[in-house]
Amino acid sequence: MILSVSLLFADKYTDKLSPLRSLLSVFVYPIQYLVDVPSRLVRDTLDSVGSYEELLHENAILKRQQLINNAKLLKFAALEKENIRLRALLDSSFKLGEQVLVTELMAVNLAPYEHIVVVNKGSRFGVHTGQPVLDENGIVGQVAKALPLSAEIILITDPNHAIPVQVNRNGLHTIAIGSGQSNKLILPFLPNNADIVTGDLLITSGLGGVFPQGYPVAKVESFVEQPDKPFAVIEARPTAALNTSRELLIVWSHNEVIPLGKLASEQHSDSD
Repeated sequence: MILSVSLLFADKYTDKLSPLRSLLSVFVYPIQYLVDVPSRLVRDTLDSVGSYEELLHENAILKRQQLINNAKLLKFAALEKENIRLRALLDSSFKLGEQVLVTELMAVNLAPYEHIVVVNKGSRFGVHTGQPVLDENGIVGQVAKALPLSAEIILITDPNHAIPVQVNRNGLHTIAIGSGQSNKLILPFLPNNADIVTGDLLITSGLGGVFPQGYPVAKVESFVEQPDKPFAVIEARPTAALNTSRELLIVWSHNEVIPLGKLASEQHSDSD
């Protein structure tokens, strides 16, 4: 028991066990993969029994939606280029886009009492602690631990996670904290007279240097004033599909460069 407690304290407050953790993760990864195989087989089997008519109907809907999205993208591309030209005239240092790495969620959760998930890309792909993670709908969380073959992602709904945000409508800055529930964030530091209403979109503010500015985080669901207390009770729902997303994007900031050469060689060796 004394040895176990000592190892827990050493792992929490020092980095001396990090090499051992990385080494053990290499041996644990095959077990994680094998545990995930049955769920993959069941999922693939269920997907394959869909009727031919249903697939045709879905395909027609997707084609129509793609046509609409392509038309919208033409307008967005023009506006984006115009914005870049205007910023260049103001001699700004605007840069377009971030580098991202697509990774897949594994069906093994190493911390069942925390909002932490595991993905199948790790430090050998250049992933490192603190990187923001998102899906097609918004911010998912950030890298908590980067192991050689996998990485642990702490979700924005984890009670130990906080993210600087701002109200997209008026630029009001605050902090969103995880509630421990997969569909709820808490904004505990706004006064009763704060200019925020139900439906307001919260985006990343860029403060703190972890999350890029401007990505959707959540939408305000409720605002309850507390006249006898300094702060209101404000709850928001994450825009990211935290419970259903299978593919996630790990983001590199403008100042960091993803090791493309190393990544290419790793992917080539994986395909071999």
